[in-house]
Amino acid sequence: MSQPVAMTATSAGPVSGAGSRPTMKHAFLELRKPPAAAGSLTAGAVYDTIDFQFNPKELTISKSATWSRAAQRGNMNSGVPEFRGPDPCKLALEMFLDASDTQDDAVVKRVEKLFSCCIPTAESHDKKKPNPPWVVFHWGGLSSFTGYIHSVSVRYTLFTPAGLPIRAIATVNLEEISKEQQGQNPTSGARSAHRVQMVRAGDSLASIAWHEYGDPAMWRAIATANSIEDPMRLRTGSSLLVPAAEDLQD
Repeated sequence: MSQPVAMTATSAGPVSGAGSRPTMKHAFLELRKPPAAAGSLTAGAVYDTIDFQFNPKELTISKSATWSRAAQRGNMNSGVPEFRGPDPCKLALEMFLDASDTQDDAVVKRVEKLFSCCIPTAESHDKKKPNPPWVVFHWGGLSSFTGYIHSVSVRYTLFTPAGLPIRAIATVNLEEISKEQQGQNPTSGARSAHRVQMVRAGDSLASIAWHEYGDPAMWRAIATANSIEDPMRLRTGSSLLVPAAEDLQD
């Protein structure tokens, strides 16, 4: 498993010419509507942004892989590890929020906007397909990091005499959204989008199908995609390939 890599970031942009001053580029989070179809890897339109008042001092990016070992009962050594696949890339950063000059609720509103990234959008909720927004972190060479906000924690450090928070440090953790797709369908030539879901305690193929497609009877599509012969025996912690809804309508 690889270790997290901490990068010290500089706020200065590229130098446009000899003697010119560096161009300051501010980081921001671009909020996009989640895909309309379950399993799709194409985000919807941009509907909002969260600007950084101050560029982050450090960014921590981590990448790891999942391996498993079968227990070797009675043996002196452990079993041979089996590679199960790469885990998503993770990005951790801090946002410094300050409204000490204006003494208004700007910090509170920014925090509320960050928290909203962890709950389904109103549009997806109304369509019975609840999903939080997809988030794109923009700043220099990392502008292509697309993911979802896994967690947000905020530490308020300054208040007005009336108790209004006017300074805070928000720690934001993002996980990338995979861009990998299945191979081409030999009959249609199209590429099938999919999502990988981890089996949790109490899950069944029917419950997963209901959550993904709104129809528990579509569990057979998931069983076929994962070559499952006995749908009653799902191993907690295993990963399931969930086909996109549009592919099942062909």
